[in-house]
Formats: sequence, structure tokens, C-alpha cells
Amino acid sequence: MKRLVIIGLLCAVASLTFASEMKYEPTWQSLDLRQCPQWYPDAKFGIFIHWGLYSVPSFAVRGTYAEWYWHNKEGTRANHAAAVDKTGATNKFHDRVYGKDFQYSDFRDMFTCEMFDPQHWASVFKRSGAKYVVLTSKHHDGYCLWPSREASKSFGMAWNSVESGPKRDLVGDLTDAVRNEGLKMGLYYSIWDWFNPYWPEMQQSFGGRKNTNEKSRSKYIHQVMYPQFKDIVKKYQPSLIFSDGDWWMDDDAWETKPLLAWLFNEAPNKDEVVINDRWGKVRGKHGGYFTTEYGSGFEDPSVLWEENRGIGKSFGFSRVETYDDYNSEKLLIFMLVDIVSRGGNLLLDIGPTADGRIPIIMEDRLVRMGQWLEVNGEAIYGTRRWKNDCQWSDGEIIKYTKAEFHHGEPNPIFEMSIMPRPGQAAKQCYFTAKDDTLYAMLPLLTDDGKFTIRDVTPSNKTKVTMLGVDGELKFKRKGNGVQIQLPPLNPSRMTSRHLYTLKLTNVK
Repeated sequence: MKRLVIIGLLCAVASLTFASEMKYEPTWQSLDLRQCPQWYPDAKFGIFIHWGLYSVPSFAVRGTYAEWYWHNKEGTRANHAAAVDKTGATNKFHDRVYGKDFQYSDFRDMFTCEMFDPQHWASVFKRSGAKYVVLTSKHHDGYCLWPSREASKSFGMAWNSVESGPKRDLVGDLTDAVRNEGLKMGLYYSIWDWFNPYWPEMQQSFGGRKNTNEKSRSKYIHQVMYPQFKDIVKKYQPSLIFSDGDWWMDDDAWETKPLLAWLFNEAPNKDEVVINDRWGKVRGKHGGYFTTEYGSGFEDPSVLWEENRGIGKSFGFSRVETYDDYNSEKLLIFMLVDIVSRGGNLLLDIGPTADGRIPIIMEDRLVRMGQWLEVNGEAIYGTRRWKNDCQWSDGEIIKYTKAEFHHGEPNPIFEMSIMPRPGQAAKQCYFTAKDDTLYAMLPLLTDDGKFTIRDVTPSNKTKVTMLGVDGELKFKRKGNGVQIQLPPLNPSRMTSRHLYTLKLTNVK
């Protein structure tokens, strides 16, 4: 037995040594050999932050993205297909509130961040139960939240948060605070600058006309994108890099594969860093994990994926949104459980204000999610998808579109669980697993106090409990499953709300 243990340890050390010494080549065949660091699939829940100059106007047509303000303003006038707002509402708002001569760059003096308290932000993220944080170091407008020389040089003006606006290294300040709370810190980085002067043909290309100026493209990539990417990696050592802005050119045109090979081979934290799949028309094909946005994720159990979305309908703070646009704590908890049961992570976005505050309604949602996770977190963190992600009732299993997940009333997650249509199948419980322990999260408690889990075999060592409730629960074999006697719950003393977690140990 001792020899087997020693051999196992030696094999583990050899495997880690091989992974750290492997030389990655700038090809997907080589890059895809790298396994995603284990901390990421264990984390399950992260906080996304969209914050920048667009946080000043904080305006968008209701239901769309406020962080696209500059492109909606200029893109509509140039008749670009990329403009999210095709109604002209952004221009009307801008001209009325700021004036026709007011430029997007003029928002720099209004992006003051005087209320920004990174320690408070980090404490809220800790209380939410999230395990990692991802901040927009640079969105598509090119404005950087760290002292990027390349941004200011290419735009011909102070175009970062240290030389303008708040005169602070926002990335550095938040990175330190988040890590002090024991959380992983990641950075969003857009490889695309909408209006970067080094590449004036970029907008023409995106508007539907072919970009033939390879010299401009190369200048932007090698004098802005490459050095910025390497700068944030060396300076802040992000645990995760969320690339974006990739979708209108392929990975060869973006020249992202050599950059990723450098990351995997040369980054100071190369064994820790995680990447997504947004590197140039390769989404869902290549990358450390796959992403969906205001959707439903992936159904393939072999895929590592993440759903990213805002608490409201916009990533950046939108003053247009009302109470009805924000997801309730109940829906967000259901969303997290549904995603994790199917093998995914949830990256939930907040949009801070231009003066540096997390809107109270967003802070409230995060803290309440943390209260649920305090009781039920062991059914989330470090778990894996079970052989079944859920248990369906009888009825029709309905497939929903991305638009329905974004704007559906009621939300499809509720329709598939607690508010089914007539004849629709409902998820009676969501499953996760950890070794030989099975977790079943119940959206509704039964009237008769009994709940049957199908297709599970207990052993003579199996114990059943409910998280947050003292004592073991009685159960018996029933058909191909187990029937569990639920505990009597006093509503005034319940430690958990919305979903209730059964824990079955030593199941076969």
C-alpha cells in the first residue's frame, strides 16, 4: 500500500512538472492540449464588472447594452450594422442632455470614481459567495482602467484612468482588494477598439465593407493589442482573462494564437491563468472554456462553459432600467442552480456608477445570493454534473430561444420549474454530485412531505439530510430510487429559502 501511495504521488508530481514545462505552439492543436486549471470548474460563481466612460451617460434603449453608448452614438450616424440602437434614441438623448458638440472623450472629466471603495466592493463580492471576479480592464471603446501608455499614444490624448478622470489605477486597486478577500481576480480585455486611430479602416470593415489595409491592422495589433495584453498579464497576473470583441474577424487575422502561446509559456502565473473562447470566430470550438451570453449555456456534459449576464438587461449601468428589469434574488438563485446542475459556471455582472458605487439593488441581490450559499454552498462549489442534471415530471420538455432567456415573461427557468405551462414538464429537482455524494435541490416542497428521487441506488451506508436542518431523514427504497421523508419545517426558523437541498451520501 505504501508503494502504491508513493507511486501515485510521483505520478502526480510528474504530471504537474510536464504541464509546467510543456512548450505550447501557436496552433489550436497545441493550445487545446492545455487543461483548464482546476480552480475554475470548482468555483462555479463569479462576479463580472462593466465599468468605464459609458458609466457616465449610463443610457441605452431599454433592454439593450449601455456599454455600447459610443458606438450607438457614432455607429448610427455612420449607418454601421453593429449599432445596437438603430432607433436614434442614443443621439437624441446625447444631444438633449450633453449637446451636439459634446464628445465621448469629454466624459473623462465626469468619470470621477470619487466614491470608489475597493475594499467595500471586495467585501460585497465575498459576501455574495462568488469565488472569482472579472473586471473590464478595457471595453470596446479602448479606454483603459490602468495606466496604459499604448491607449493614450494611439488615441492622441489621455485615454486611461490614471492620466484622466479619477487619476487612479482602478485595476490595481480592485485587484489588491479582491485578493485580500481570498478571491481570484480576473480581467476582461477587448481585443477590439471601435474607433482606434491606428486602424481607421476597422469601422468600415465592420460596417460591411472589406478591410484591405493590412498595414493598419498590423499596427493596431502589434502596437496596441499585443503590448496591452502583455502589460496586464505581467503587472496584475490575472487568474482569468475574458477576451471579447473577436467575432468579426477570424483568429488568424486577430493573430491571437501566438499571443496565447506566449501566455501559456511565459506568463508569471501560467499554471493558474484561465482563458475563455473569444479569440476570433472560434467560440464554442477552442479555448479554456466556452461562453454564452444572456442564453442558456451548453447541454453537452463534456463541455466546460460559463453563462455571463447582468442582474438587469444591460452589462453597464443603465439609468433607463426600472425595478422590473432586475432579476429577483429568487430567480438569480434558480439561475445559478440550473447552470451548475448542467455543468456550467455563472458569471453575474454588475454595472457600477460613474462615481464608483455598486447600485444598492445590485448589492442587495449579491448579498442575498450569499445568504443562500452559506447554507447550500456545498451542493455548488467543487461539484460536478451528475448522470442526470435534473429530474423531470411528466409532460412536454420545451426548448427555449436565447431571446426568451433574455426577455421571457415569466423567465424560462421559472417555467421549467415552479410555473410550468399546462402540459409542460417541470424540473422537480436539480442534481449535482461530489464523489459518491448526491445533492438534489428542490424548487418546491411536496404537500405530503415525501419526495422520491428516481434512478439512484443507496448503499447500506447511505445517509440522507437536508442542508441547514439538523438530523438525518428517513428514507426507503422505492422502485429504482428512494423515497425521502422531508423534515417538518417551521417557516419562522428556516435557514434557507427558494431551493432546499437534500444530501445523499454513499450512493452507488
